[in-house]
Amino acid sequence: MTSVSLARARLGSVDWRALAPWLTAGLSFSVLFWEPLATLARDWWTDPDAGHGLLLFPVAALLAWGKGLAPARPRPRLGGVLLLAATVLRYLSGLAAELFTMRLSLVTAACGLIVFARGTPQVKRWWLPLALVLLSIPIPAVVLGSLALPLQLQASRIGAALLESRHVPVVLSGNIIQLPHRSLFVAEACSGLRSLTALLALGVLAGGLWLRAPWARVVLIMLAVPVAMALNGVRIFLTGFLMYYVDPRLADGFMHYTQGWALFVVAFTILGAIAWGLRRTELALSMGAGRP
Repeated sequence: MTSVSLARARLGSVDWRALAPWLTAGLSFSVLFWEPLATLARDWWTDPDAGHGLLLFPVAALLAWGKGLAPARPRPRLGGVLLLAATVLRYLSGLAAELFTMRLSLVTAACGLIVFARGTPQVKRWWLPLALVLLSIPIPAVVLGSLALPLQLQASRIGAALLESRHVPVVLSGNIIQLPHRSLFVAEACSGLRSLTALLALGVLAGGLWLRAPWARVVLIMLAVPVAMALNGVRIFLTGFLMYYVDPRLADGFMHYTQGWALFVVAFTILGAIAWGLRRTELALSMGAGRP
């Protein structure tokens, strides 16, 4: 039998009637949610505040693959309700040109398909990958603006206090730190929101992989906030310190970005140490309760 005839035989043995609903669902999903998916990928690639999605999405896919499939318990009605809600949300968000809600409808539709085909146990098994996908969706611009300013002011206060502790004369005015012969402006990009978002995602990932108790996961995620804020204040302090004692040009360019990356590595290390301590606490509590 030739290869052509063999291929025809394989195609003839495929149950197209059984595959038709899946092919139709996949095609409908692609057509309806192509825009939010494409714009989300574009923002991951072009927007520095959303760049963590380039890491989170592949990690979420690998985790889902590693978790595998739960025993199938389809819930067609519940899945259909979720799909209907996602479709309505997609339509309304498209009319309003609101990207966050549009992308949220994409995740809701994916959950609806999972529930429809595999049931809620599959969603529970994949809770960590789904949480990472949610965290990879960029924060709406309105929320981003309202969060950035308080973080800017707090980071400025921490940086100014550290500079004063090292005998650097400073005058703090909002998010502007006045140094002799130079002003240090804490811009929105230096508010720490970018590192905070990334650390929260890493906290969710570390908690889901290493910790078992819900309270320990909550503590780890909550501690990611002060860690990010404190280290961002340290970054501003280092910038001002180098400006005053070494060279004002060190506040810009390569050195400035290098500080940010280095301190983010430090923040991740601190978060890992906290997760390790919480895991040890979990083990101690379980041994004290008589559980292995």
